[in-house]
Amino acid sequence: MIQKPTDLAELTAAELLDGYAAGEFTPVEATEAVLDRIEKHDDALNAFVLVDRESALTSAEASAKRWKAGETLGPGDGVPTSIKDIFLTKDWPTLRGTKLIDEAGPWDADAPCVARLRETGAVLLGKTATPEFAWKGVTDCMRSGVTSNPWDTTTHAGGSSGGAAAAVGAGMGPWSVGTDGGGSVRIPAAFTGTVAIKATYGTVPMYPSSPFGTLAHAGPMTRTVRDTALLLDIIAGFDSRDWSALPTPTASFADGLEDGIEGLRIAYSPTLGFGENDPEVERLVGEAVKVLEGAGAVVEQVDPQIADPAEPFHVLWFTGAAKVLEVFGPDALGEIDPGLREGIEKYRDATALDYLTATAVRMDLGVTMGAFHEHYDLLVTPTMPVTSFDCQRQAPEGWKSELWTSWTPYTYPFNMTQQPAASVPCGVAENGLPVGLQFVAARTQDRLVLRAAHAYEQAAGTQFSRPVVPAAAAAGK
Repeated sequence: MIQKPTDLAELTAAELLDGYAAGEFTPVEATEAVLDRIEKHDDALNAFVLVDRESALTSAEASAKRWKAGETLGPGDGVPTSIKDIFLTKDWPTLRGTKLIDEAGPWDADAPCVARLRETGAVLLGKTATPEFAWKGVTDCMRSGVTSNPWDTTTHAGGSSGGAAAAVGAGMGPWSVGTDGGGSVRIPAAFTGTVAIKATYGTVPMYPSSPFGTLAHAGPMTRTVRDTALLLDIIAGFDSRDWSALPTPTASFADGLEDGIEGLRIAYSPTLGFGENDPEVERLVGEAVKVLEGAGAVVEQVDPQIADPAEPFHVLWFTGAAKVLEVFGPDALGEIDPGLREGIEKYRDATALDYLTATAVRMDLGVTMGAFHEHYDLLVTPTMPVTSFDCQRQAPEGWKSELWTSWTPYTYPFNMTQQPAASVPCGVAENGLPVGLQFVAARTQDRLVLRAAHAYEQAAGTQFSRPVVPAAAAAGK
């Protein structure tokens, strides 16, 4: 008799698929394990804003029949999956963390990535938390409250895809889909010890278009790089509803995953020339760079000679936010997150010239990084300069500013350039919280990012122990 694992919620998507194929367990058993984990621990985390147990189990039962008949729909068939509450989901409300949206709907369409997941037979569990309109680097909002970190529920899960990261990090589904307009899959991945990639802009189509325009990407959030490649295979591909969607890839993102990094030219920039790191972050990222050297990469410490593009980013970011708020009428400004309101009020009178000037900075940044990658295959940085912090705060204690871009200097520049960038865990700081390592490559070089991240993951053994039970849950947080 086949012995099944004691807790299916701990398995990766790839392990679940292997187990289904071998007849070791079924999608129903895996889904029940995940739903039980959600029921037991989500009160401590607040990762989900909607869980549809009945729909998930019905979907899992259908998947189990397909596996038994040898008629699976695709590489995600039967995998328990959550969706960030930014993406449209048919028959479920998409509230985007705001009180301005009426829950009544109608909800009659799927976003492209959701449609692709349904087509592959994924088991959709529900929707994960986001700050209002996904505008910042922590996940809290007036509609659903604060989302906490599985490593320590007194700290943030990060944002804006914090609900997705908390769910994945706590075993409440092996993967999720998030958005990233300035670091929103990478920030929470770093804070929760998980893996995420912001693929080249247009790789994962978006509909409706993000209010933050061509800064906004979508991407997988998982516990391993292999799962990241597997999920990206599912959600990438042309969709006519996205005017900027790239053609459907002709090869798998897992192609070359095992090729290693021997001989690759890697630039290591601890600060991009303008950041400042917590000493523990600096130490652990420095150790990770030594692992890359040990795996055969040719590493040089060098900055890409760019200036902090925060102010041009703010112009693009907050004018986008002002535009999305416009549809809700003149009184909406008084009903939103105070930080979002402050940003909109500061930038809503920006002129077309201001916008074009910010765009020009963005283009120059892209040119600089394009030239940089003619010399270096990859750029490696810390994902975040700090570990997670008190979930009642908007910035680390004593920080120079509460605005989220002040403490995320290594993420938003690569939304401006639309490059692929991934975060993988590279250890746990002395305070018991994870640290992330960021890999960046030239546009369209997503497979190279995944290959390097996987090589690091394998060489470092960074699938270190992670919390099965959220740290503060037993204390009744």
